[in-house]
Amino acid sequence: MTPNAQPTAAPPARPVTLREVARKAGVSMATASKALNGRGDVSPTTRERVQRVARELGFVANALARSLLAGHTGTVGLITHDLEGRFSIPLLVGAEDAFGLNNVCVLLCDARGDAIRERYHLDVLMERRVDGLIIVGARPDARPSLGADLPVPVVYAYAPSTDAQDCSIVADAAASGRLAVEHLLSLGRRHIALIAGDPTYGAACQRVDGAMAQLASAGLEPAGGEALFGSWSEGWGHGAMRTVLQRQPEVDGVVCGNDQIARGVIDTLRDAGRAVPADVSVVGHDNWEILVQGTRPPLTSIDMNLQTIGRLAAERLHEAMDGLANPGVELVQPRLVVRGSSVI
Repeated sequence: MTPNAQPTAAPPARPVTLREVARKAGVSMATASKALNGRGDVSPTTRERVQRVARELGFVANALARSLLAGHTGTVGLITHDLEGRFSIPLLVGAEDAFGLNNVCVLLCDARGDAIRERYHLDVLMERRVDGLIIVGARPDARPSLGADLPVPVVYAYAPSTDAQDCSIVADAAASGRLAVEHLLSLGRRHIALIAGDPTYGAACQRVDGAMAQLASAGLEPAGGEALFGSWSEGWGHGAMRTVLQRQPEVDGVVCGNDQIARGVIDTLRDAGRAVPADVSVVGHDNWEILVQGTRPPLTSIDMNLQTIGRLAAERLHEAMDGLANPGVELVQPRLVVRGSSVI
């Protein structure tokens, strides 16, 4: 070796094969595979011997080959249309937690509300041979089905499919409205205003329908004579609350379409000299942590249980992958989170 010569790097070690494990353990390749994969038709003694030999040789199982032989890859695709939105993240967390319990890997794609991008991601996921799909909508309105021709099961979350034969997991928006009014009625409120969001959202109308039904069951109508629809903004909350105070100054409760609207409502009530909750109790919707805790007083809000939606979507997909279909729409019930805006 010359003085400046560098030693040649050793070639990487060749992976140990299943054939080598089987030969050293004195069994067939089929028996070695069963022993390493936990199959029950191998004696405990043989299984222990094969596993010991595999450890001694440093054998690492080829997960892809094993999954292809079993007819599945242990992966699922999740296509969301609102990855940056505050609704998608808790839903995705719920789904990933459930899949993790079953050792399933999630491949996440963001379609950004674009049907062409969704189709591209769908094709890529099919090429990767995923075992199933979850499709997460950007808003809780029905969306077109991907169809029945896909080779894997599909579950729709947050936004239901238009096809009743598909499995969809969504929030029960009407129950949210009922729950909010029920809470205010339990506090003795009788002049309850309904300030909703964008009427082009089906969920906005469903929440109002639920609230109106609960008021009717108590022999009441909304304060001001009707529900007010507008945008999902704090500014709309300001303007709508001023309208309610003009129409029915004795208002003592307000159900808001979301937490942003509720913040505008509370500011307007404070400016008008109405104490919250001593004079008027306010309930928001979505339970968005950064808003409900930053409101003064902290905001009572309806939580859609998005993590539960994600978890159930994962569970229903896992069941479908095992051959158990769950067609139709499954409604997830909301929960009331009580804070200082409604109760003293």
